[in-house]
Amino acid sequence: MGTLGFVVLFGLLGGVAIGLQGPLASLMSQKIGTLESVFYIHLGGTIAALIPLIFYGGRNLSHWREVPWYALWAGALGLGAISAVSYMVPRVGVASAVVLIVAGQLLVSVILDHYGAFGADIRVINPARASGLLLVFLGVWITVR
Repeated sequence: MGTLGFVVLFGLLGGVAIGLQGPLASLMSQKIGTLESVFYIHLGGTIAALIPLIFYGGRNLSHWREVPWYALWAGALGLGAISAVSYMVPRVGVASAVVLIVAGQLLVSVILDHYGAFGADIRVINPARASGLLLVFLGVWITVR
């Protein structure tokens, strides 16, 4: 499999993970509460990340101080994402929750690309990209209503 094929496969698997994560997080949230479920979800993620680190070594863990301070907010943003999905799934359903999350990701991504923020390649918002974004938001409206 070529590099592009691997990227596509990896992206699809990531999408499957997000699609499953929402209803599972929502189930936990309904049983034990949002903050508690977010805690256990991240504890499980920490353990899942620790296992390969033990076997393959965490040679770069000590370099965390070289990371820009604002990049460390990624974990807190993950808490926000899990909390949002946990809250939305029982209220609007899995598909609508995922569509809303993806639409938010696309909106922020287009803005980051436009300005080249956080090291992204600059990809100016042009009429074609703006039309694509509007089409996505039309899809969100159709899916959520």
